[in-house]
Amino acid sequence: MSKFVVEFGKDTAPPAEDGRLESPAFARNHDAIWSALSRMLDKESGDVLELGSGTGQHAAEFASRSPHLTWWPSDIVDAHLVSISAWRKFAGPANLREPQRIDLANPDWTWRGDSGSGGPLAAMMCNNVLHISPWEVSRNLIAGAGRLLRAGGHLFIYGPFKRGGRHTAPSNADFDTSLRGRNPAWGVRDIDDLATLAKDAELTLTDAVAMPANNFVLVFTRGGEQT
Repeated sequence: MSKFVVEFGKDTAPPAEDGRLESPAFARNHDAIWSALSRMLDKESGDVLELGSGTGQHAAEFASRSPHLTWWPSDIVDAHLVSISAWRKFAGPANLREPQRIDLANPDWTWRGDSGSGGPLAAMMCNNVLHISPWEVSRNLIAGAGRLLRAGGHLFIYGPFKRGGRHTAPSNADFDTSLRGRNPAWGVRDIDDLATLAKDAELTLTDAVAMPANNFVLVFTRGGEQT
């Protein structure tokens, strides 16, 4: 059965002295995730906002691979915010900003840029969040992308998903059962349901990139065309 983490440092190894936490999945998935993102981000410039940055390892790694972009990590868990800041200091990419607290349970959530209120974003990224959060988080994430992405901007969502109401693997079905047993508001989301939310936010599902371990990177584009 797939392993899941709600709060790093409690369900994983304790933090280092400087507060850095480590995700067991980071070493396994970051290259695959970046291969999906980089096809669309290599020629972009501007700001990228990550929602639910967790340990901060993905933000630090991806910022180091894309010096032409400015990366803005965020989270809601205090220990995660400490870890993100510590990874920023440890890894040192100049284009990685300090984390900010963003709560996707708030339908009016927004972000702050260097000059205060954040402007239109080149991209947004959210990894392994939607299945361990209530449906309102999925709704608020996608609605926020509709508000905050610039024309042609992308929302990348990584994790396990159903397609057409069906699980893509028996292990994902078991994972879904375990999630709902822990919290009935959680569960593996269906790509079709997310695409419906996206349409209401004037976004289009433009790609669903298969990843290892029966995961996907979903790509939603503001003003894009269905592929």
